[in-house]
Amino acid sequence: MKLFFVSLLLFLGISSASYSQNFTQLEAIDAVSGSKKNLPSLAKEKGLVLIFYDPSCPFAKLYEARIIGLVVKFQAQGIGFALVHPQTQPSESEQIRLRTYIEESGLKMPYLIDGEQAWTKLFQLSKIPEVILLVPGQTGLEVVYKGAIDTNPQVESAVTEKYLEVALAQVIRGEKPTNAQARAVGCNIRIF
Repeated sequence: MKLFFVSLLLFLGISSASYSQNFTQLEAIDAVSGSKKNLPSLAKEKGLVLIFYDPSCPFAKLYEARIIGLVVKFQAQGIGFALVHPQTQPSESEQIRLRTYIEESGLKMPYLIDGEQAWTKLFQLSKIPEVILLVPGQTGLEVVYKGAIDTNPQVESAVTEKYLEVALAQVIRGEKPTNAQARAVGCNIRIF
């Protein structure tokens, strides 16, 4: 019986270590700069927001101004921001279209191509837009919030709770977000 528990603990320790290693080794091509980026290099001193985003999703377009507002408000306070394209690997002309879109939209941040869906699958995301808030922890970056940006993707004036903004304010104050997850609403991510 003791051997079983020791084996179980060893297995869990190895599984946890490999998850952590995969988490820090995430890399993707930035459609804006054309360079390869990894997850730790995107984070600023207080944290990182990953926004899983596709401009062909109407819900993502509805959030554009709100995303820009969050970047303006929190980037200077030590939060990094990056968009992640969670759909299939875009062609070279599609990457140019994405870069042009970022330049024209005002979403001035890296736009990572998750062509193999490694990021999407690791964070277990299913909607566009959906966000992940990561903060520095004892063993590297750790997820402290996952889900919706707020309560109303269609009408900004009808928002009753600003989930991501509240979580970011708490992180800036050195607190852990009280709400760790909120169900995202939007376009489905096609997992392949």
